Amino acid sequence: MASGNSGFPFPNQNNFSNMNKFNNASGKSANPMNDMIPGCSLTNPGSGSYSSNVQMPNIKGTSMLPSSSFTNGYNKWTTNSDDAESADITEIDGGIMEGGGQILRIATALSTILHKPISISSIRANRTNPGLRPQHMTGIQLVRDLCSGQLTGDQVGSQCYTLIPNMLQSGTFVGDTGTAGAVSLLLQIALPCLMFTPSVSYLTLCGGTNAEMAPQIDYTIQVLKPVLEAFGVRMDCQIVKRGYFPRGGGEITVQAKPIRQLHPINLTNLGSIKRITGRAFVAGVIPFKIAQQMAKSATSVLWRSYPEVPINIQAVQEPKNAVVGNGTGIIVVAETTTGCCISGTALGRKGIQAEQVGSDAAEMLLRNLSYGACVDEYLQDQLIIFMALAAGYSRIKTGPITLHTQTAIHIASMMTQAQFNIVQASPNATDSYIIECCGIGHCNPYL
Repeated sequence: MASGNSGFPFPNQNNFSNMNKFNNASGKSANPMNDMIPGCSLTNPGSGSYSSNVQMPNIKGTSMLPSSSFTNGYNKWTTNSDDAESADITEIDGGIMEGGGQILRIATALSTILHKPISISSIRANRTNPGLRPQHMTGIQLVRDLCSGQLTGDQVGSQCYTLIPNMLQSGTFVGDTGTAGAVSLLLQIALPCLMFTPSVSYLTLCGGTNAEMAPQIDYTIQVLKPVLEAFGVRMDCQIVKRGYFPRGGGEITVQAKPIRQLHPINLTNLGSIKRITGRAFVAGVIPFKIAQQMAKSATSVLWRSYPEVPINIQAVQEPKNAVVGNGTGIIVVAETTTGCCISGTALGRKGIQAEQVGSDAAEMLLRNLSYGACVDEYLQDQLIIFMALAAGYSRIKTGPITLHTQTAIHIASMMTQAQFNIVQASPNATDSYIIECCGIGHCNPYL
């Protein structure tokens, strides 16, 4: 539940290493991404370089609603009146593309920021347990509290909800999943909204801090936060207590300061690796030697590929008074000379040896580094909403475009009219891409 006052690794990744192939029989374009992400185009520049074919929108103000009603199979705009019963409502199919909670987080945050009512149906329709889970419900209720909006359909299991947002406000807010639902995902839905409030806001978020199918909170702080600061995001996140599956019980506190406009970013030069750091942890009744084994295994794998780079992976026993339940895991982060942070993470699971957990995290890091990308596979989709809202032209270099990122681009471009473009970086064999976006330059109405 949410109150206030005034699921790593993700599945269904797509590898577009064969984007160039033209399908004459189907009549599709030479670049499949053009067909898979409405409003987004992909260019293969051929040898030696990449180029942009972004069509710069004519940005006037922050209202990007179409001038007339239309439907494209994913959404429908109506233009009736401004009251809650007949407001202009964007209808979104929550089962398209990735079909999970990310659609809800991006659409709900943008609904609130842009003052566009939304109705999302077929929520997680293809999942084993379709509909809202406690983490999703808590997230949309948290955003409702941030804007004093009208929310219907916010029950666990619901496959449809409608949000009529009001103006964003500052204050102190609480979001508690009551489960091991990831606090990092609660922050994902709330943080973009907090950039456009009147003044500083404070969040207390409760649930799982290190959970499967979601970024570990350590990833949020060590990898996501530095990139968001380049957008101008000012946020402090403190871990009060760690919580693990199945009990949850973790808690983080967040302080966020608003900004007039988000800045565009350019992350296309990886540079060279100057150090690799990491943290292998155990909590509860799990013996400390497990953390040591994870750290040793990860160090060994990484040293074989980067023998000249300083590697320091610490083994940590979490204080007993700062955890709820038992957990174990590891994060390793490569820092580069240009300020990029590329990571690999893994959580311990029953029946999996500690050495394997450490090796898995190290191999993930090495895979991300092999693309020469500045943004790893779990960061790319998290940046899309900020790129769409920023005032100017952003570019990020990534590895293979994940289905989460395709979905984020579709929802963001649909709701903001920001123009996205994907070009294949050179050399083509690296399987890396540049995601470009001409953001709408949304302004904080209070600043």
